[in-house]
Amino acid sequence: MRFASLGSGSRGNATLVETASTLVMVDCGFSCRETERRMARLGRSPEQLSALLVTHEHGDHIRGISVLARKYGVPVWSTSGTGIMLQDEALPELHRLDAHAGMEIGDLEIHPCIVPHDAREPCQYVFYDGRRRLGVLTDTGRITAHICEALDRCDALVLECNHDPLMLAQGPYSSSLKARVGGPLGHLSNAQAADLLTRIDATRLQHIVAAHLSEKNNRPELARDALATALDCEPDWIAIAGQETGLGWRTLA
Repeated sequence: MRFASLGSGSRGNATLVETASTLVMVDCGFSCRETERRMARLGRSPEQLSALLVTHEHGDHIRGISVLARKYGVPVWSTSGTGIMLQDEALPELHRLDAHAGMEIGDLEIHPCIVPHDAREPCQYVFYDGRRRLGVLTDTGRITAHICEALDRCDALVLECNHDPLMLAQGPYSSSLKARVGGPLGHLSNAQAADLLTRIDATRLQHIVAAHLSEKNNRPELARDALATALDCEPDWIAIAGQETGLGWRTLA
């Protein structure tokens, strides 16, 4: 199994997960044309997609779903709550998943994980190929016992490090937006992400990727330092999924 990011941040998000015979995309927050361009950069095209998994209905995660799904006939999967928000998009196939049960797409076993976020029925995902587990966790306001259980002993993690609390407090956002971002239904700070790593068994980690960094309220070096301290590793070992550059393929051995 391997994974890559087309881009991660408040202006668009999409993650690819691939096995020998299956390619799925988590979210599609870019226009169809931009998604095609970014997939080509990774050596893939939308025709190869087995499914598109949605985490929640915010625009930076669903902006390109409708056009991409219709143009290429890609089936879309979401929770029932998120599906209600997608039902007017004229999708060729919209499947409702059980957020409390695993499912299979091709040779991938996929386990949704309900998360606290200000959306209808948001979830994140853990992927299993029969040997290795990849956890994807962004757009989460706080860490719960359920999240810790889901991400325990993963072999790779894509983990939200949205903001530095001091930068958020001193930054340009309005008071209401600051409260939303930093609140229990908002986004994880660097410190919260680091705390998660101390609450799970992270000894199997081959890859850790800091994702969904705010361009105004965070810096890559702050996210790296926080996660590296929690893992007792060198900051350079922490990868960053950028807004423009995404992240190249990472393979789970």
